[in-house]
Amino acid sequence: MNTPDVAYLLSVAGGAIVLLLLLIMRFKVHAFVALTLVSLITALATGVTYDQVIPTMLGGFGSTLASVALLVGLGAMIGRILEQTGGAKVLADTLINRFGPERAPLALGVASLLFGFPIFFDAGLIVMLPIIFSVAKQFGGSVLKYALPSAGAFAVMHAFLPPHPGPVAASELLGANIGLLTVVGLLVAIPTWYLGAYLYGLWAGKKFEIPLPPRFVADAQVSHEAAPSFGQVLSILLLPLLLIFMDTGLNTLGTMGMVDKGAEWVNVLRMVGKTPVALLITLIYALFLFRQSQGKVALEKLCNEALAPVCAVILVTGAGGMFGGVLRASGIGAALADVLSDTGMPVILAAFLVSTALRVAQGSATVALTTTAALMAPTVAATAGLSELDLTFIVIAIAGGATVLSHFNDSGFWLVGRFLNMDEKTTLKTWTVMETLLGTIAFLIVALASMIF
Repeated sequence: MNTPDVAYLLSVAGGAIVLLLLLIMRFKVHAFVALTLVSLITALATGVTYDQVIPTMLGGFGSTLASVALLVGLGAMIGRILEQTGGAKVLADTLINRFGPERAPLALGVASLLFGFPIFFDAGLIVMLPIIFSVAKQFGGSVLKYALPSAGAFAVMHAFLPPHPGPVAASELLGANIGLLTVVGLLVAIPTWYLGAYLYGLWAGKKFEIPLPPRFVADAQVSHEAAPSFGQVLSILLLPLLLIFMDTGLNTLGTMGMVDKGAEWVNVLRMVGKTPVALLITLIYALFLFRQSQGKVALEKLCNEALAPVCAVILVTGAGGMFGGVLRASGIGAALADVLSDTGMPVILAAFLVSTALRVAQGSATVALTTTAALMAPTVAATAGLSELDLTFIVIAIAGGATVLSHFNDSGFWLVGRFLNMDEKTTLKTWTVMETLLGTIAFLIVALASMIF
C-alpha cells in the first residue's frame, strides 16, 4: 500500500465523519449500516489493498465485540432481573425511609446510581419514573426536584462505567484497563452527579415549577409480588463492584510490592475480579436468589428478553471498532497524532473536543464515544509516556464530551421531555443544561487529575 500524504489522509478522515453524520442524520441510515459502509469507503480511499479490506474491517469488528458483547449481555440480564422483580422500588422506598422525606431527591438519586450500574439509561429511567412520580405526589414541589437527580444518576453511570457499551468499547479501543476504569469512573461519577445533577436538580426544581404529568398520576403506584429485600438488591449491585475492585486492588498491591504478583492465589483472585467473570458470578447469584420467588422458567425468559434490546447497541459498538481498525490500518490515526503533537494540544483535551463535536452533530452518546475512541486510538498509541491511569482519564474525557449538549437529535432529550410533560424550550433549559454540566464537570475532574497523577 502506498502511503498517502498527511493532508490527504486527514481530508479523508474529515470526509468520513461528514458522510457518517449525513447517513445517520439526513438519510436516517442505521448507525451500524452507516459505520460499516463508511469503514469500507475509508479503507478503499486510503489505499488499503483489496485483499486486506475485509480482513481489516473484520479484525476491528471482532476484537471490539470480544469484550463488549459479553459485558453488555451479562449486564443487561442482571438489570432486567432487578427491573422486573421490583428491585428499583424496594431500593428507592428503603432509601427514602432512611434518608427522610426532606432528602427524598437525594434518596432517589442514590437509588438510581446503584440501579444504574447494570441497567441502561432508557430502561432505568422508565422503571424509576412511576416511583419518582409517586414520591413527588407524596412530598410536593416541582417534579424536576425529584426527576433530575435520578435521571442524572442514570446518565453518569451509563456514560462512565462498565458494563455499559460506550465506556466498554472506548476502553477496548484505547487499551484501558476496564477494572481500573470501573473504580476511577465511580470516583468521578459520584461528585459529577452530586454537583451537576443533584444540586442542579434542587435549583431547577425551585426555578421551574413542573407539575406531575396527569397521565401518570393514576399509574404512580407500582407493586410487585414477592419483591426482593433491600439487602438482596444491594448485594446484587455491590457484588460486581467488590469483585472488580479485588482485581484492581491486588494489582495495585503487587505494583507496590506488598503482595507477590506471580503468586497463584493472587492470579486466581484477579481472574475472579475480571469484569466478565465478576458479572457472570453476579448473574448466577441473582438467579439463585430469585429461583423460588420467580421460578426457573420466568428467570430464563427474563434473561432471553434482556438480550433483544441490546443487540443493536452491541452491533453499533462493534461497527465503531471496525471503523477504528480501518483508521489504524490506513494511517489516518498516525497522521492525526502528528498534527496534534504539532499543535501542542493535550490528547485528553483533543479527545473531549472531538467527542463533543460528534455528540452535538449526531446525538447518540454511544456512537460519539465509540467513534471518538476509534479516531483517537492511534493517536493515543503513538503518544509516549501514557500510564494506565492516563488511558482511563482519556476514556472518561471522551465520555464527558459524549454527554454534553443533549438536544433535538438525542433520544434521551425527547424521553425526558415527553415523560415529564415539558415543552422543548423547557427541556433545553433543564435537561440540556444538566447534561452539559455533567459532561463538563467530569472532564474537568479527569483533566485536573491527569496533571496531578
